[in-house]
Amino acid sequence: MKSITVEQLAARDATPLIDVRERDEFAAGHVPGAVNLPMSEIGNRLDELPDEAFDVICQAGGRSARVVQALEARGYDATNVEGGTGEWIAQGRAVDVP
Repeated sequence: MKSITVEQLAARDATPLIDVRERDEFAAGHVPGAVNLPMSEIGNRLDELPDEAFDVICQAGGRSARVVQALEARGYDATNVEGGTGEWIAQGRAVDVP
């Protein structure tokens, strides 16, 4: 499974980012540009995933790692973000709150 750090995520500018946290977690604050596809729904929403390589984030990296493993088994080019949104916030990075 491919993984990147929050620092590497911050340096990316064109890679889609999928946030697999639940809707209420996402609404409380997320990495700018992230698209919410909750882990509990993603199996029914595979058609919404990008065709190209993309990154997957959750709160701490556990859920996103499980999602990346499942998506890789289906042929997707997905990368886990280690540390997740929690690490993003801990580093003082900006978040979007709808």
